[in-house]
Amino acid sequence: MVRSMPVRSWKREEAVAPVSPVVVDVSRRKKKYNRMDLTTCLKSLLLAIQQYRDSRTAQNAAQLQKQVEEVSGLKCDQLLSSGQVLPSECVSGLVGLAGNPNTSPALTSSIISLLAQLACDDDSREMLHSSYNLTSTLASVIHCHSATPGEPLVLQCLQVLQKLTYNTRIFQSTNYIHELISFLMTNIQSHDDDIIMPCLGLMANLCRDNHSVQSHIKSLDNVKPFYRTLINFLAHNSLTVVVFTLSILSSLTLNEKVGEKLFDAKNIHQTFQLVFNIIVNGDGTLTRKYSVDLLVDLLKNPKIADFLTRYQHFSACVSQVLGLLQSKDPDSAAKVLELLLAMCSVSGLRVLLCEVVFKPAGAKLRAVSRRQGGGLDGGRKAEPGLALVQWLSSPVEGAESCSVQALHLLNELLEEALGAESVPDCVLSFVEMLLPVLLGLLKGLDPTKGDAHLRKHCHRITHVTSLLLILCTEDSTRSLVSRQVTAQLCLSQVESLLSCCHSNSPLTCLPPGSDNDLSQVCAEALLKTLELMSKLRQQVKDMETSFYRMLQDQRIVTPLSLALTSHHRERVQTGLSLLFEATPLPDFPSLVLGESMAANNAYRQREAELSVKRVAVQEVPPPRSNTSVLDCSSGSSRSVHCLVEKIQNGLELQEQVKDSHVSEIIDVYEQKLSAFASKESRLQDLLEAKALALSQADRLIAQYRFQRAQAEAEARKLGGLLKDAERRREDLQSELSNQVLEVERSKADMEELLQHNARLQRDSEEHQALKGAYNALLSRFNESERLLKELQTAHISLTKQNDTLRKNHEALQLQHEKMASVLEERGEEIRSLHSDLQQKNSDIAGLHAELRAEEEKVKERDQERRDLEETVDVLRKELNKTEQARKDASIKVVTREIPLLISKHQHPKYASTTHVKESTKTSNILCFPGVVSGAAEEPAGDKAEAEGGRAEQTLGDDRHDPQPQQRQDEERRQPVALRLRDADE
Repeated sequence: MVRSMPVRSWKREEAVAPVSPVVVDVSRRKKKYNRMDLTTCLKSLLLAIQQYRDSRTAQNAAQLQKQVEEVSGLKCDQLLSSGQVLPSECVSGLVGLAGNPNTSPALTSSIISLLAQLACDDDSREMLHSSYNLTSTLASVIHCHSATPGEPLVLQCLQVLQKLTYNTRIFQSTNYIHELISFLMTNIQSHDDDIIMPCLGLMANLCRDNHSVQSHIKSLDNVKPFYRTLINFLAHNSLTVVVFTLSILSSLTLNEKVGEKLFDAKNIHQTFQLVFNIIVNGDGTLTRKYSVDLLVDLLKNPKIADFLTRYQHFSACVSQVLGLLQSKDPDSAAKVLELLLAMCSVSGLRVLLCEVVFKPAGAKLRAVSRRQGGGLDGGRKAEPGLALVQWLSSPVEGAESCSVQALHLLNELLEEALGAESVPDCVLSFVEMLLPVLLGLLKGLDPTKGDAHLRKHCHRITHVTSLLLILCTEDSTRSLVSRQVTAQLCLSQVESLLSCCHSNSPLTCLPPGSDNDLSQVCAEALLKTLELMSKLRQQVKDMETSFYRMLQDQRIVTPLSLALTSHHRERVQTGLSLLFEATPLPDFPSLVLGESMAANNAYRQREAELSVKRVAVQEVPPPRSNTSVLDCSSGSSRSVHCLVEKIQNGLELQEQVKDSHVSEIIDVYEQKLSAFASKESRLQDLLEAKALALSQADRLIAQYRFQRAQAEAEARKLGGLLKDAERRREDLQSELSNQVLEVERSKADMEELLQHNARLQRDSEEHQALKGAYNALLSRFNESERLLKELQTAHISLTKQNDTLRKNHEALQLQHEKMASVLEERGEEIRSLHSDLQQKNSDIAGLHAELRAEEEKVKERDQERRDLEETVDVLRKELNKTEQARKDASIKVVTREIPLLISKHQHPKYASTTHVKESTKTSNILCFPGVVSGAAEEPAGDKAEAEGGRAEQTLGDDRHDPQPQQRQDEERRQPVALRLRDADE
């Protein structure tokens, strides 16, 4: 597709930089020379292919091999995706010669090497697989040489097939696929290490996400020995062999009994450790690539994903995997980022990834943000966040997939981190360091570098702006963004994208809303930038003024109409939010927006009708031709005529309606007409140059050669089928004598076939009538196919539920048998307990008799106790009386001794010698009255107390509360004891 470029002023360029046109001319001459050199080689190669087909001599074979080697020495990047006829004819001829069994092995090997060199990117591999059927051709070569699997040609075909089938689904109906699977299974079970590894890699590609191939392998008879061989390979010395084996086993047995044993809770942690070790310390990029694919496939199983969330070494393993981002290999980095994105799809793993990515880097991010001039990887290989930022700033050409994947990963992680209740400081530090890098990615938009560069850069702008919008959802991070984003930056970005959108109008290129349309890509980036301006209009200076000014620009109509008529939900929502902001503005071109949306919808409807008609009546696909220039030119002229008609209709309506916005519409259409006129002039120049370079005779000869190559390929295919039919006829000739009865039945069938042929003649007349109904049935078929896919998905889920219920039934059956045996044992125990119960009842009856006798004895003892209590009460009363008498006697004795002592002390004879002693005795007597009498009467009291104590000891067990009486006796005895002690002193 040829797109117009902005019109430049050559005078201005000459004034500014007069040397640049010379440089451009030199580069153009060099590219033109290289293109002519490659074209000459391809023409020579096509001529050599034709000569070798006509005459398979040794000289022609040598000449063809020489031409193949010459083309192999040239740079053939994106040769197949150019859409030219000459490379297509050469590749078709080479594929046909490679699949011919009569071609020499040396020439076949050279051709396969050239085809492998052409498969340098994903688009070329897909074209070789789908358009040129190279997969079936290589499978047929392997089938022809299956008797000698160790020869170099077979190994070369296996390696090229492994490269072609990676991440490509191979249908079971493809030619020679069943033979290829049988060859792979046979050689995997052999003992030749040279062929085992490529066979395992190719088998892993065929089985991955391919239910038809998996079902075919499971239905084979020798699948159980094949499983045993694969399980034995798990102990192989080569890590690559182990990874291939695990990938095949996970594809074939993950939902079966064998897979449940291999990937159960006991073994899955060892499998995780093995896969992580292979990813980190693998043999190379190929091993790491298949290890990542294996882990991604395992994560699709919810049970295994749950096991990984509980894996105790997950954080350490992820840290080691993130260390691989420090390398400069974009392939390894892309696979690592693919693995991390797959882990982000599991909610439990996403939280752990945030902890690993953000927390280790948080302590040093501020220091790094101050020293950005020294680079991001300056000796900080332990910080995975810095490695992600390093891949963010990779150039657009080369490692753009790594940059986009890193942006996707940061989107997921920051969305998870900012969704928490409180944002950690380490995340804020990371965002503070990340913002200058993101803002640097928004710069560098240069429309002069071509459409491819512009498309990649717009994709990057879209992802970067989406990440900034996620940061604006939280207040703390929004403040960081508002401090570094300026209104001038957003305004210049919007101006650049508007110019790109305006110069690549969808009216002259792809249909509106197409994902491959450059205008659609630019429009999406533009709307994301406007949405960011809307989020920051209150926080950034002059942002609100710039935002509303851009909404009133008439150029905003094209991207806004594309968004509102898009089939993507997010784009429509973004367009509606901007439309709500722009509708109240006075100068918003709402009428032009409505016209643009109507034109887009009409274009979509017309394209849909044309596509349905093409599907309905298409029988033979047209030959490949480079008609993009003519289509674009005719589309441009039709668009110009449509615009002229709209202007005329608008002018007629102006006289009736007097609309104030018609002048604005005319200005817009005049700008578009001038752009279309310049584009039409440039297209006319290109057509004239093309007419001078390529004549009509060359095009006719090229088409004739292409058709003849197709005819010869079909003739060879029919010849091969004829040979097969002849061999089958010779085999069936020997069995003809034993099948006479079958011949009679065949005659009857022949008669029925004749009748059926007559019915078919009548049906052919009805075919024209049914052709109209076919178009209606086509839509029903699409709906039925969608329902079939849904039913297949439901069938798979029901099958899994059935397996689960069957396992539960078996477990319950075992539990039922165990409970039956336990019930029998309990019955025996109950019978024995019944016999013991009867014995105990008899023993209880005897014990009841003994209990009654004991009760009689207890009654007699109670009577004796009551008698003794009465005796004790009498003795207490007597003891109290005796004690009272003793106290009275002691008082009387004291009263009698005091006058005698006083008179004795007053006598002069004893005044000097006995004064102290008598005073001491007097004090003693005064302090402790009743000492003498107490001492004299003590034996009687002690005797009474002893008798009372013996009585109490005898009846101690039968009395209820003896404590109060004992306390009274002790209180009575205490003063006497104290007096006796003082007297002794």
